[in-house]
Amino acid sequence: MNQATVAGHLGSDPEVKFTPSNRKVTTLRVAARTRKGGKDETIWWRVTIWGEQFDKMMGYFKKGSPIIVQGEMDLEIFTNREGKSQISAGITAHNIMFSPFGRTDQAGTDGRQTSDAQSKEECVKVLLSKEPFNADEAEEEIPF
Repeated sequence: MNQATVAGHLGSDPEVKFTPSNRKVTTLRVAARTRKGGKDETIWWRVTIWGEQFDKMMGYFKKGSPIIVQGEMDLEIFTNREGKSQISAGITAHNIMFSPFGRTDQAGTDGRQTSDAQSKEECVKVLLSKEPFNADEAEEEIPF
């Protein structure tokens, strides 16, 4: 199993879909910056969340939100429209955390401003109450 930790910002709001067998799958697009040869580069990660294990947290994540994701890494090589080989980076999330970096305030689900301390406190509550990761659920094909 390949384990990865990615810290970055959401490129879009979380997207929820259902498989043909009615299993919930949430996808996130996470932009992580790296520095190579004096230049900043962005690596886009496709994060897959099976089931409802992080649903209580999702209301706090919007486009631009800082996030840390830990899970099983999946790299796919494909040929793009121009015929060049490309790599698609993905993670099946086992753990999601609010990042201590990034914005100091985030908009809550009801439009109020919530501080990082409130977000972190909510994250701890969610992490303590979450169901364990079930590897069998991650075997179904993603509907996109």
